[in-house]
Amino acid sequence: MEHTTTSPAAAGTEPRRTLVFGLGAEDYAIDIGLVQELRGYGAVTRLANAPGWLKGVINLRGVIVPLVDLRIKFGQPAPGYDASTVVIVLNLGSRTVGVVVDRVADVVGMQPEQLQPPPQLGESDVTDHVLGVATVDQRMLILVDMARLLAEFNLDGAAALPLAA
Repeated sequence: MEHTTTSPAAAGTEPRRTLVFGLGAEDYAIDIGLVQELRGYGAVTRLANAPGWLKGVINLRGVIVPLVDLRIKFGQPAPGYDASTVVIVLNLGSRTVGVVVDRVADVVGMQPEQLQPPPQLGESDVTDHVLGVATVDQRMLILVDMARLLAEFNLDGAAALPLAA
């Protein structure tokens, strides 16, 4: 089978180090360089009139960090929070955001030839946040562009929602 590397993410020759996490039965990956820390899911302060996927905020050593539940954001069935639920705290530019996932699996290196462009779904922007799809160790991983996915936080300018600066 011939692999193509048309994606800009696949242009380099070094393996891309990614953190693999799960939502339901699906596995996703993000660049490890974005990850500040991993935390268990705990007490969250809700924000009035926030969208359903914005669970609220947490106080992380004096910094107020918004929490986005990726299961809700991706339109999956209602999440259940348990001991395996994890908050991945991300540094996105000058902003800190926490994303809630079902589980964190491991850190893997993706070789450029493993990364395929995301599927084209016509005019739809459903996969705008997908950098590519890779098969690593016989599992399919969806590589997510977190900055694009969380674009409504306006990470390049003044935030529409409260974010840690």
